[in-house]
Amino acid sequence: MAENEHEQRMARPRMAAGALFFDAQGRVLLVRPSYKPKWEIPGGYIETGESPLAACRREVEEELGITPPIGSLLVVDWAPNEAEGDKVLYLFDGGELSPEATASIKLAPDELLAAEFHTMDDLDQLLIPRLARRVKQAVNARVQGRTKYLEHGEPPE
Repeated sequence: MAENEHEQRMARPRMAAGALFFDAQGRVLLVRPSYKPKWEIPGGYIETGESPLAACRREVEEELGITPPIGSLLVVDWAPNEAEGDKVLYLFDGGELSPEATASIKLAPDELLAAEFHTMDDLDQLLIPRLARRVKQAVNARVQGRTKYLEHGEPPE
């Protein structure tokens, strides 16, 4: 196979990174974007030359105006879709936000309408299905103390 053909077959996925933050009751922080109908988690696309962890930290600071420590990788999710092609999503453990950190959140005015903690029971209603699956798997990975590999938000068979 010619080098050119090989390069054309190599995946060039879009990559995104986000963080899960919790309150003392174990609820997860969700953000309400101004540009889409459903809630999201803090995070966004990784830029060229940027690591997933660096992108996560940057996006949290841009969206929430806070710089809490970002912990372990909880899940990696291979979740391509027709509109965007191959996608790899990284979800990190942001840990429990103190009441002070929560009170200091300053939403990116051009992007977000709200940031609120929600119970696990609310996720299916608030998030698109694949993100709800990914967040539930990430919470489970956090409890188990291990990283999970997912495909479309589910462990592969």
